[in-house]
Amino acid sequence: MPMQRYKPEQIVTVLRQVEVAVASGKSVPQACKEAGITTQSYYRWRKEYGGLKIEQAKKMKDLERENVRLKRLVAELSLEKQILKDVAEGNF
Repeated sequence: MPMQRYKPEQIVTVLRQVEVAVASGKSVPQACKEAGITTQSYYRWRKEYGGLKIEQAKKMKDLERENVRLKRLVAELSLEKQILKDVAEGNF
């Protein structure tokens, strides 16, 4: 069975669905099973996305991707700077 990747909007929707089921008297594992997710996923997602609206979750994921991209650029530029510094000092 292939692993399904959920988008942030889908995660927020599933979290709300589980919360409604729990509020109506079902247990968390039972509500998760009906939603098609594991209990572990529910608690992990709740920790990360709990209380967010769909647009906020989408924006958070976009910012996380941008942050990773910028960190990679900084690492590459730092490496290039060090290489140029070593060449200029004659330590090659």
